[in-house]
Amino acid sequence: MVDYFKEVEIIQRSGDAETQEEVQLKVADEGEQEEAWLMEAGLATLFDESASDGEDSIALLSTLTRTQAAAVERRVETLKQTLRKRNKPYSVPDVREIFKPASQSKVRAHIRPRNGAGPGTPGGGADAETDINLEVSFSEQALTYKEGLKVTQPQNEDFRVSQDKTGQTRVGDLSAEDMKKVRRLVLIEMSALFDTCGIEVKAHKALKVRVRESGLFGVSLSTLLEQDQRRIPGTKVPLILQHLMSHIEEQGLDTEGVLRIPGAATRVKAVCHELEHKFYEGVFPWQSLKQHDAASLLKLFIRELPYPLLTVEYFSAFTSVLKLPTKKQQLQALNLLVLLLPEPNRDTLKALLEFFQRVTDHKDRNKMTLNNVAVVMAPNIFMCKGFRSKISEQQEFAMATGTANIVRLLVRYQNLLWTIPKFVLNQVRKHNMENQRKMHRDRAVKKLLKKMAYDRERASDKQEKNTEAEGGFMRVQAPQFSKVSMAVQLTEDLKASDVLTHFLSQERSPSVKREDLCLYEMGGNIKERCLDEETYITALLELNPSAEWVIKSVQH
Repeated sequence: MVDYFKEVEIIQRSGDAETQEEVQLKVADEGEQEEAWLMEAGLATLFDESASDGEDSIALLSTLTRTQAAAVERRVETLKQTLRKRNKPYSVPDVREIFKPASQSKVRAHIRPRNGAGPGTPGGGADAETDINLEVSFSEQALTYKEGLKVTQPQNEDFRVSQDKTGQTRVGDLSAEDMKKVRRLVLIEMSALFDTCGIEVKAHKALKVRVRESGLFGVSLSTLLEQDQRRIPGTKVPLILQHLMSHIEEQGLDTEGVLRIPGAATRVKAVCHELEHKFYEGVFPWQSLKQHDAASLLKLFIRELPYPLLTVEYFSAFTSVLKLPTKKQQLQALNLLVLLLPEPNRDTLKALLEFFQRVTDHKDRNKMTLNNVAVVMAPNIFMCKGFRSKISEQQEFAMATGTANIVRLLVRYQNLLWTIPKFVLNQVRKHNMENQRKMHRDRAVKKLLKKMAYDRERASDKQEKNTEAEGGFMRVQAPQFSKVSMAVQLTEDLKASDVLTHFLSQERSPSVKREDLCLYEMGGNIKERCLDEETYITALLELNPSAEWVIKSVQH
């Protein structure tokens, strides 16, 4: 860990943000954390009858597994006890009324894997231990492990996502509405996973501080992106960070010690000042910027963020990941935490991890292995302002090892970590179906009659679609293109990639490129989902028989 502490010394000598106010971290008071958690999970109605999301909360609760339900129960009960101690009036319901025992037994029967093998790993083959099972709740898997039903540890670290015929779902594949549901469910699942393993995670909250309202360094990600999007609409990663990474790569990633060897401190400070004044004007002399100086500026950018890249709220959870008993559970927790990050933080983290991977791809020449990169970058990511001064030397040494391991996992398994688990997506589907049932049940008679009239008008169209499906065809719409609609024959082996190939064979526009297209699953029990090209259509039809199929262009 020598390089880690060398990096810490460099950070200290650089005197970062001498005028920047530190973020003061504070652990939430008893009861306050539970209340904030329930609000973030979309369950405010469980302690506040006036909350407007009552019906949606009921639909969400109906999708929970037993471990997820236990996580909610625990926080409701803690909040209830806290309010009772303070002699405050409260309307927190009895947890026994929220979750009926019968429903939990159904969950238990539905979730438990058979013969120790989860879905997607028939028979529990020899390599099943290194598969990350996305079909069964991670916290339920942890409970199975804890109960001793499956205790074999994998002999290697080549973890991979188990194959699924309905396709993998990545961040960005779903509509904003469904992603909101994903985030709520992921929060509950993350808490359930830590609860099941007996690990208490105290969430911090950040007290408001004065931060710069413009500029490049020491500016919040949201402010940076607002500035950048005025210049380039759709920007998801700060332009200054993109330019620094590109410059380092253009100078050549074969340079020995890239990211590890610091630039000259006085020169880096001068360049930082020059960037602040010339970057947006487009007159900064990039050709004169030395590679090690650029790498130092990249690290400075991360450290200077007024709030940590991994967020104040989930900072403790990230640092607690290694307390989980197995490497698989650690990866599962990181997967959930990545999904919980705000979009600007998640997109920026992804860009950085991809860049770190490209650096390690040149390790034979630049001597920067995965471990080297992780050790050097860990203090820049984790030693955020307002945190380092609060820990002892002994704690710092333990943190050095732990945070370097976390960065190593983030880089090595980044493709896995940006995947939305299938069990979460299935819960979103169930949530949507519950909402639809409620909507249909409560709809006013007038609106219902209007819908019935509308349905009659479309009856012939639906009958045609059903006839196509029953006859072994699927109807695919492509309203953005000249070939606006086509029928594709359904077979057991038909994949999303085959549908796109068939479409391109009939589309007349020469400007349409395969990499710019995606087949979407729309409607039924999902709002919108861009399909993985390896998705088997017949398998997905079983999961969502009411879906429509639309080909659209996508932005990369």
